[in-house]
Amino acid sequence: MCRFLVYKGKDEILLSKLILEPQHSILTQSYDSRLRLDHRRPHNGDGFGLGYYTPPNLGPDPCIFTSIIPAWNCINLSRLASKTTSSLIFAHVRATTEGSLNDSNCHPFAHGSLMWMHNGNIAGWRDVKRALALAIGRKWFLSVQGSTDSEWAFALFLDSLDRAGYDPDSPEYTRAGFGHTVLRNAMLQTIQRINQFVADISLDANGQAQGGVGVAGVDGRSLLNFAVTDGHSVVCTRYVSSKTDEAASLYFSSGTNWRCLGDDKGQYKMERRDKGADIVLVASEPLTFERDNWVTVPTNSTITIHKQTVLIHPIIDEFYNDSPSYQRSSGYAVSKGLVSNAPGATSTPATEKADVLREKLGRGGE
Repeated sequence: MCRFLVYKGKDEILLSKLILEPQHSILTQSYDSRLRLDHRRPHNGDGFGLGYYTPPNLGPDPCIFTSIIPAWNCINLSRLASKTTSSLIFAHVRATTEGSLNDSNCHPFAHGSLMWMHNGNIAGWRDVKRALALAIGRKWFLSVQGSTDSEWAFALFLDSLDRAGYDPDSPEYTRAGFGHTVLRNAMLQTIQRINQFVADISLDANGQAQGGVGVAGVDGRSLLNFAVTDGHSVVCTRYVSSKTDEAASLYFSSGTNWRCLGDDKGQYKMERRDKGADIVLVASEPLTFERDNWVTVPTNSTITIHKQTVLIHPIIDEFYNDSPSYQRSSGYAVSKGLVSNAPGATSTPATEKADVLREKLGRGGE
């Protein structure tokens, strides 16, 4: 399946330093996903997309560039990335699961100041799609331009925001943002609603659960690694609707400087001069092979970036297990090409009352 990358920095960065130059950049991952455990389909060549925020005088909405050309074969990507800077960037390379090969199906998706990406799949999508479409408001139904489960999930997110009293089209929120708590709550509501749609097709004629297999033998496990931003805060999820399976891989790195090591082309490193997090990266696969640069986001958790502060919270629902020794199987995510064997420390999810992870990040996620 797909790979995505999020950059949120105190300062702007040249896109090429993330997209093109690192040894295992997201462009490299489009044709050489060497950390992928499933090698039956190693390419992410069904298009790509970039989204980034521009200076305020150009408006609050992000600039989106997408193409169905494989990222490794697009000269315009190199031209754009080598001359564009931003302090908040989304990047995505696609391997098709749902939807045809066209620009409308390439991530990231945007509405107003909001931007959205997805890595994974909604279980039983062909049966879930109709129920989801009927459940959202007319405005959000009409906003969908493509045919992917990912964009419909975004429409569901917009509907969830709206139902909570936060109109995505409100000039107030478009200009100043929704706040990280509002975004995270809407994300949790979106996941809960998706799970309910899937559960509804996993019932037999008497309304009894069929163990996750419903209509025509549909597997009820969804892989929902989402990323959303309003231009101010970022919320990402690493999630699977299963009690026993591992979610698709997700990592983050933070520090004070993202630097190329001398003349060694492609050798980048996240430096930490203090306990601050001037730069935060979230990625499906690490961009470097430095073990102490990357922290594994726990399965069924959210990672929130707000004012360069990183917070990790568990997603507590019927698929959550609070035991630190609980082991999940990676077999399902591996079969989808969504787990990497990259090195990285493991981060423990915080509770709702937990403080920020700033001190832990300053020690390299130990």
